[in-house]
Amino acid sequence: MIGALLGALLATVLGVVNPGATNRDATAERFVKQGAPATSQGPTAVPGSAQAGVPGADLTVYLMTMGYGEKVWERFGHNAIRIVDASRGTDSVYNWGTFDFQQPNFLGRFLTGNTLYWMQGDGMAETMATYQYLNRSVWVQELDFAPAERAAVRDFIAWNARPENRYYRYDYYLDNCSTRVRDIIDRIVGGQLKAMTASRLTNTTYRFHTQRALSFDRGVAMGTNIGLGEVADRPISQWEESFLPGRLQEHVRALQVRAPDGTSHPLVNNEQVLFAAHRLPEPTAPPNDMLRNFMIGAVIAGALVLVARAARRGSRAGRIVFTTVGTIWTGLNGLLGVLLIVGWAATRHVFMARNENLLQFDPLSLVLAVLLPMALSRGRSAALVRKLAPVVAVVALVGLAIKVLPWFDQANIAVIALTLPAHLALAWAVRTLVPDTVPTRPAATAQAVVSRSAA
Repeated sequence: MIGALLGALLATVLGVVNPGATNRDATAERFVKQGAPATSQGPTAVPGSAQAGVPGADLTVYLMTMGYGEKVWERFGHNAIRIVDASRGTDSVYNWGTFDFQQPNFLGRFLTGNTLYWMQGDGMAETMATYQYLNRSVWVQELDFAPAERAAVRDFIAWNARPENRYYRYDYYLDNCSTRVRDIIDRIVGGQLKAMTASRLTNTTYRFHTQRALSFDRGVAMGTNIGLGEVADRPISQWEESFLPGRLQEHVRALQVRAPDGTSHPLVNNEQVLFAAHRLPEPTAPPNDMLRNFMIGAVIAGALVLVARAARRGSRAGRIVFTTVGTIWTGLNGLLGVLLIVGWAATRHVFMARNENLLQFDPLSLVLAVLLPMALSRGRSAALVRKLAPVVAVVALVGLAIKVLPWFDQANIAVIALTLPAHLALAWAVRTLVPDTVPTRPAATAQAVVSRSAA
């Protein structure tokens, strides 16, 4: 359990996740110089053809979608825009999800929500080799754009590729690799993609998709579930759901584009699977962790009760074990609470705001972690510890009680199931083991005088 909490702590510290990101290290590519994006190896050559008379007629534009991979930042899939230029004999892929751990101040930016990502262009052959090596599926959808629209995509990407334009502040839900591709397609079709999808609510939320995609990484999933606040639980539209490359692929497939003459046609001309990975299917729903978490919480609570009873009977080992486990539990809870407050109040991670898990991970637990060993070993601050442990437990109970109110609809029952049993058990044990009063020094001195007189 301690390992799981440490995993949750790490995931919370790291600002949750990075849907659709591409780490340059993961593809065995290194920066040419620190902090600057690696340059493309050059577009893949395709058989040449004569220059068409209409601008853009020699271009073919595709939405390219990549399946999930092994690493956390690969779990959500990826996408890009592919442009084949028959007149130049090039086949290029452009994505907006490139980052590198070696970028100057990467960790600091990541923790504060100021991570810089950039648009990266690569050749098609290079891209395919990378995703085949990573065993990640690749699909392409040819987009039925008019020649002028294809030229507009090419020209926008050329502008976006300039050093002063390629960087942007990444947001894992609102502004990522997939939303950037979505916005380009929507701009080209005159806002019709947004018009079709923005009013169609799904039965999903940002938390739903996060827990679903991270179901293979249970420690990270737990950390993100703790770190995400109430804002991650509102139902999202198909437009918002397109922060996921796979969902954008589906919504683009369904779009019928209206022409100026009133006719309509599918946006997607044709689709191809360029590489099918040998992987388990992508999860369609997140696992229900409430029973598992309750069992973990009950085990911790039971262990605290057992060692507290042993300590009450005079077992020195029981007292040591209770002090150790209680201190670790309260310390981790308090530290997570501090991180949740910092994430909410002092970073740009907007999805960490209004987090009801603060009632389960109470920063007051840090005070308890400091005072508990002193109270059990030397009786110091005993009165404060006896009051503080029940307060932490009652606050956690309040977190459960408010679920009946309509204003508190964060999906954190699984988190409560994990923490509440241990909070209650710790409060009972503290009241059992920590004495009501501590003998004062004057009383001890008086007793010594009486003993000498009797002698």
